[in-house]
Amino acid sequence: MGLADMHIHSAYSWDGTCSISAILKYAADRTELDVIAITDHNEIVGALEARELAPRYGIEVVTGCEISTADGHLLGLFIEEMPPVGRSLEETVLWVGERGGICIAAHPMARGVSALSAQVIRDALKKPSVAEVLVGVEAFNAGIFHRESNQVANELAMSLPVAQVGNSDSHVLATIGQGATWFEGTTALDLRKALVQKTTEVRYEKLASGVTVVASWLRGTLLRSAGWIVWNADPQAPIRLAREARVSGSAAH
Repeated sequence: MGLADMHIHSAYSWDGTCSISAILKYAADRTELDVIAITDHNEIVGALEARELAPRYGIEVVTGCEISTADGHLLGLFIEEMPPVGRSLEETVLWVGERGGICIAAHPMARGVSALSAQVIRDALKKPSVAEVLVGVEAFNAGIFHRESNQVANELAMSLPVAQVGNSDSHVLATIGQGATWFEGTTALDLRKALVQKTTEVRYEKLASGVTVVASWLRGTLLRSAGWIVWNADPQAPIRLAREARVSGSAAH
């Protein structure tokens, strides 16, 4: 069985704290993950960078992003360009599907964030063209602001003809892989097949406390405001701090 985390934010997200190289180094050395997806907010450049660097780290990367639709946040995966922002869920899903991608509903019904409602998801899935692309629902999201909605999200996923997915929604290194998805095989293509066939299983481990996560995020944010970022020069080298302006591709967008 393979393990994937398909919801990770880098410094390309306004609220991310880590360079792409640091994420790859951490995921390869400190987790059991076979596949990751970089899903920055309304940005795909970091995912493309990660895919280019990934072979050096021995881990596969799915290109994607977290899209702000008019109805809530949506993960677009296996795409090569940034989808339009602000369109309806159905329009966005069809746009992704026309370009060979698939979608997952991110943290549905979560409070305090732009999340898809159960009714919007149910209505969208009634259309075969949408259901062909919107293949999964995050039944488990390890983000500290979404943990309270995991039970209802899991119930929703179980009631629908979709893949049940677990993700970390990580914005700091330490939470990568705390929510993840089991799938048959080990490659990105195996993962896609399992999502489409709806054979995935949720996996999660003991979660870091909210205090720990917030402290780590604040530290990373403060470092970035001072011009520093966690970075990795080479798979054989440790993660360290570097001047953000000197780290190719790590600047915020």
